[in-house]
Amino acid sequence: MTSVPGPIKAKLRVGDLVFSRSAVFAGSMILVTLAAVAIFLIVQSLPAMVASKEDASILTTSFWDYVGPLVFGTVWAAALALLVALPIAIGIALFISHYAPRRLASVLGYVVDLLAAVPSVVFGLWGIGVFAPALVTAYAWLNENLGWIPLFSGTPSATGRTILTAALVLAVMVLPIMTAICREVFLQTPVLHEEAALALGATRWEMIRTAVLPFGRPGVISASVLGLGRALGETMAVAMVLSASPVITFQLLTSVNPNTIAANIALSFPEAYGLNVNVLIATGLILFIVTFAVNAFARWIVSRRKEFSGAN
Repeated sequence: MTSVPGPIKAKLRVGDLVFSRSAVFAGSMILVTLAAVAIFLIVQSLPAMVASKEDASILTTSFWDYVGPLVFGTVWAAALALLVALPIAIGIALFISHYAPRRLASVLGYVVDLLAAVPSVVFGLWGIGVFAPALVTAYAWLNENLGWIPLFSGTPSATGRTILTAALVLAVMVLPIMTAICREVFLQTPVLHEEAALALGATRWEMIRTAVLPFGRPGVISASVLGLGRALGETMAVAMVLSASPVITFQLLTSVNPNTIAANIALSFPEAYGLNVNVLIATGLILFIVTFAVNAFARWIVSRRKEFSGAN
């Protein structure tokens, strides 16, 4: 009776063992760092969440009344920036990947990657010194001709330092990274899909609409989330451009603008002391939660689309 040989065990090499342990350690450090940041923010924020204006001088009434306009301003500015930047990023990416000649596409891709490396303070200086003054005339025209729309009502700012200017500067800042990701995803579209659409008589735009855009939808969502994450957390450019007030308003052209959490921390932290520091850290915890929720929601959308595509 012949015995059945057991499974052959692969010889474990030292290099494989070192690499696997290093990979596990690197992955674990991400979770440890995230947990450490979350614990620090929570512990330092607890005293501020029950504080009042008698306890902390930077509070107007209570902590939740103080943080409300900041959360609104952060989400409002980031949403406006994403609304402006996303269509432009998709258009530039499609031009580079499917319309531009190869040599021109290479140059444009290099320029886009170079813009992503520009420091935010440079965008802030450009926004406050060049962009904001140039928009004053445009804001006056919008108010005069479209003032019946609540977004463009009110007295236009004489300096151009409005929430709309800050959002446009943010749009310029997030545009390179969103364009780069969309471009790489569109270039990964299977050539057979594109050729099949063209063989069936589709025009180039119809081919892009039926083959490229559906294939690149998860990448576009990822690019949007990365751009939104940077817009939510941007500090210096917004702090330099925005003329902020502790209000909640949807008006885009006036000098009364809600501030963002990151810009408020940057402007207030150097002079903060005592419980005021805890209040600012607590606003950072709110920003941490908002950013985490946005990323989790985007991951859920992408995973749902993959499950739906697999089921079909």
